[in-house]
Amino acid sequence: MKRDSGYNTRQKENLLDFLINNKERHTSVQEISAFLTNAGTPMGMATIYRQLDKLVENGVVRRYVLDGKSGACYQYIGADSGCHEHYHLKCVRCGKLIHFDCDFLSGINRHILEHHGFNVDSSQTVFYGKCSNCSKGGAE
Repeated sequence: MKRDSGYNTRQKENLLDFLINNKERHTSVQEISAFLTNAGTPMGMATIYRQLDKLVENGVVRRYVLDGKSGACYQYIGADSGCHEHYHLKCVRCGKLIHFDCDFLSGINRHILEHHGFNVDSSQTVFYGKCSNCSKGGAE
């Protein structure tokens, strides 16, 4: 994203810096808003969504909508889009969302496409279960 001059430039820079510094994980608009407020550059939710939409449109940020209950989350991927698509693991107990990149699953994608004519969108594919921390607590 170009760091343009004009109104709210500091807010936009802080938003982009937050995304870059958290590029290894998905972030929510609420997390971004809390960060900007704590940084002394609060930004309205509508403005955050608008800025994120521009970043998604420019290919700098990827938007994930993982289920019908949760809001979208965002991840910085950079202009060169070196981040390839990956699956997600979502803990049904604590809500943790984990990036899951597995060569085995890319083989399943190929099989499904070649034998069933269906192209899986791995960025929208979520496996639900319990993370290792929650599994230690035993079965419910």
